[in-house]
Amino acid sequence: MTLVTRTPVVDFHVHMLEDEVFRTSTNRTVFTGFGANPVSEPRPGVQNLMRRMFNPEAILEDMDARGIDYAVVTSSTVLQGTSWADTELDTSLSQRCNNQAALWQEQHPKRLVGSMVLPMQDLPSAMQELGRSLAQGLRVVNLSSSYQGVYVGDPRFHEFWAEVERQGLTIWVHPEGVQDPWFQRYALWNSLGQSIEEAKCMASLIYEGVMTKFPSLKVVMAHGGGYFPHYMGRLDRNTLNRPDTVANTGGITPGQMLKRFYYDTCVYDPQVLKVLHERVGADCLVMGSDYPVGEKDPVQWLRDAGLAGAELEAAAGGNAARLLGL
Repeated sequence: MTLVTRTPVVDFHVHMLEDEVFRTSTNRTVFTGFGANPVSEPRPGVQNLMRRMFNPEAILEDMDARGIDYAVVTSSTVLQGTSWADTELDTSLSQRCNNQAALWQEQHPKRLVGSMVLPMQDLPSAMQELGRSLAQGLRVVNLSSSYQGVYVGDPRFHEFWAEVERQGLTIWVHPEGVQDPWFQRYALWNSLGQSIEEAKCMASLIYEGVMTKFPSLKVVMAHGGGYFPHYMGRLDRNTLNRPDTVANTGGITPGQMLKRFYYDTCVYDPQVLKVLHERVGADCLVMGSDYPVGEKDPVQWLRDAGLAGAELEAAAGGNAARLLGL
């Protein structure tokens, strides 16, 4: 069901694949348990869906069917994440993703917003690729929660965050996938691990002082920020008992930091979105479908979760349009 409004409808959670990057990375990601369950072809149930991720025309066809005006297109890093690679290869593969995203955006400037991935385990290389991607017109950074075990709030990344703030870029955090072997069974990396990674990422950004030191950052958390926004009681209580833990935030509690983030609405449970909406407000929500495997009618899904009127318009596109300058 489409949204009748002059505000563009924006899907912030649309995945793409690049052929060589996917073939190079597939048996090194959570998709195959980091190679424990190697594959040469996707399982039959997802083959057709995954094929659409290589093809911008297929994505546009599905956007039209769903009433989506713009899509923020991001590399599906759980399928083709490259942080396992050495710096040279990681940079090369990241460049292939970014070249494709820039090309798609150039070909469809009124429909697709491209994003960049960066070889973050080597910050000089990441900063160089950031500059190259900016020159191609990309203004969204598709970031994982951590790189080789170091979460993105760590002080070693503060130079990156300073440049992101200076450039006014939008960050979209989507974990590549937890590497702990325990999570590879039963696809727990997906059902539990992603939400844990998002919680750890938000904690890193808050407690390491990133959100305080760089107050103008625009950070969008995939999957509604995972578990983090739903457990403020214990986190804020810890602030009272251990004020030293918020030395880097100027004493601001995690609960008070929640509205510094944006959250995509890809949580798969209307009740969870209702709680998130109640806690952070509609102005912090951006619609995300998890294309091609998620919600087939993401606007109606927002309605099912109780959003209506101006709040529905803000979450379905108004907030995203403001973040992206559409």
